[in-house]
Amino acid sequence: MLEQLHTEQPNPASERLDASSSLEIITLMNQADKTVPLAVEGVLPIIAIAIDAIVDHLKQGGRLFYVGAGTSGRLGVLDAAECPPTFSAPPELVQAVMAGGQHSVFQATENAEDDPAAGADALAQRQLTALDAIVGLSASGRTPFVIGAIDYAKSVGALTIALCCNPHSSIGTRADIAIDVDTGPEVLMGSTRLKAGTAQKMVLNMLSTGVMVKMGKVYKNLMVDLKATNYKLIERSKRIIMLATGVSYEMADATLATADGQVKQAILMLEKDVSAQVAARRLEQADGHLREALLMEEDAG
Repeated sequence: MLEQLHTEQPNPASERLDASSSLEIITLMNQADKTVPLAVEGVLPIIAIAIDAIVDHLKQGGRLFYVGAGTSGRLGVLDAAECPPTFSAPPELVQAVMAGGQHSVFQATENAEDDPAAGADALAQRQLTALDAIVGLSASGRTPFVIGAIDYAKSVGALTIALCCNPHSSIGTRADIAIDVDTGPEVLMGSTRLKAGTAQKMVLNMLSTGVMVKMGKVYKNLMVDLKATNYKLIERSKRIIMLATGVSYEMADATLATADGQVKQAILMLEKDVSAQVAARRLEQADGHLREALLMEEDAG
């Protein structure tokens, strides 16, 4: 029942919210937000298990789907949209499935979340297979659209992960892996775009970043697989090369051009003094992991 959910409880600390000054309102919100990282910290081991499971599926050619409604769904859209520019991930690798479709990203269609068959159909239209992984997003943990999606994904053998903000959730009991971040009552009762939304964004950051690191998209803590599609990102690419190799701006610029804009390839060329072709071949042999490519023997290329 809705009234039993932790996210739907009244918060005693903010019961005079309507009589508070602006400073008092945001102070209450700030104090509440400070509890979110601690709630996420409590489920870090489960998040790590989810990352490794997703990586296993993606390495076999699978895809990752974020499925949600309302705020939760929009957070999935945001995280999925950031993967191509940040990690040069193909657009189809991480996809968002929003209850109500694209229109609902910009305008609330609250009744779209009440149809479990629509959740199943949305994944069926994307030809979900056992190689794929889905993350069902629901602050309450009981959204019918997400339940339908998880049940369908289970039926085809896909990996299912539930991310919600209530313990012992309906979606959690259905999924292979349940990430239940208990964020408690909101400052504004039931407004799960607040603490619950913040917690889901934090976990999504961890999932996508952790997965992409494990997929070879990062070297040290550098964004070496970014897609340089504008001036800022082109300049960032050169700076990354400079930081990784210690070369001058001019050398980074020239090598990046020779490497056809591929940062990892440029770094390998400079560090191992090899041609663009050899660097590309070694990266392919290392499954895209720059650190492994740098450790290869000289005759490996």
